[in-house]
Amino acid sequence: MTHVPEHVSEPAVVQQHEIPATIRALSPLAAPDYIDLFTLTTPEPTDVPPERWARVAFEDVAGLGGQFIWRVLLGLRLARRRRSSPTHIAGWRIAGRGEDWIRVEARSWMLTGHLVVHVDGERRQVSLATFLRYDRPVAARVWTPLSAKHRSVAPALLRDTREALTSLA
Repeated sequence: MTHVPEHVSEPAVVQQHEIPATIRALSPLAAPDYIDLFTLTTPEPTDVPPERWARVAFEDVAGLGGQFIWRVLLGLRLARRRRSSPTHIAGWRIAGRGEDWIRVEARSWMLTGHLVVHVDGERRQVSLATFLRYDRPVAARVWTPLSAKHRSVAPALLRDTREALTSLA
């Protein structure tokens, strides 16, 4: 758990229930079975590129816990190297990128997943979107209980990533 001095408030993270079309368009999954979007509003502008946000979030902050969920519980076929490479982040393949976003993807025998990090420096926001397509019926039974945990840790993932990036600066 992150300690925040009493005089400093934690940056707000909200789960957006209406997914903007601009975010939806960042995943090529035509009809995802699950989508969520969490947005962190920072007190200061951010000029950290989305790839850097994703690397710190998925490789450093999510760490071994993320790897356990992704590899063991979801069976995602991630690249062997968990750390940085030009084509992968935490084993996820970099599947698309733009100036203010990056998308990584992975598949298992039961589902296809995309994670999108979108940085809006002008609005002082960083968003994390999760898109899943269930390729087999069992995926819904596996993901439904895991999704509650995912939604409870996503805000902390964004806050802790911001803190890590701030301490690295």
